Amino acid sequence: MMMTTALTCLAAAIYFEARGEPIDGQIAVAEVVVNRVVDERFPDSVCSVVKQNRYPGTLHKCQFSFYCNGQLEVVNDKQAWATAKEIAEGVLNNTLQLGVEATHYHAVTVDPFWAQQYKDLGKIGKHRFYLAVR
Repeated sequence: MMMTTALTCLAAAIYFEARGEPIDGQIAVAEVVVNRVVDERFPDSVCSVVKQNRYPGTLHKCQFSFYCNGQLEVVNDKQAWATAKEIAEGVLNNTLQLGVEATHYHAVTVDPFWAQQYKDLGKIGKHRFYLAVR
């Protein structure tokens, strides 16, 4: 999937990372991306944040797993894609907000090494959200 605009990149992150989540969970994932854009520790555009990879060419080392998991990402659920685009637009326009301050998240089915280093902000759906404290 070619990603070129902030809306498309954010919608892709929502779709591939959280489409099975309740709306609040999808919004929270979108807010993590936007929070990273405004944080000087991360790239300064939505697409750059979504595509960030510390080890280019290496599988499973991206900030957002769908982007470098070695699988071709294809939108198969048109309704979920439409919802992801609506959420992306609302979050980017500041008309849809939960106020999630997180810069990181992970699925509750995994226990990443970095999670203990950050402030746990709680769980929404099947993701746990964190703030990387400076």
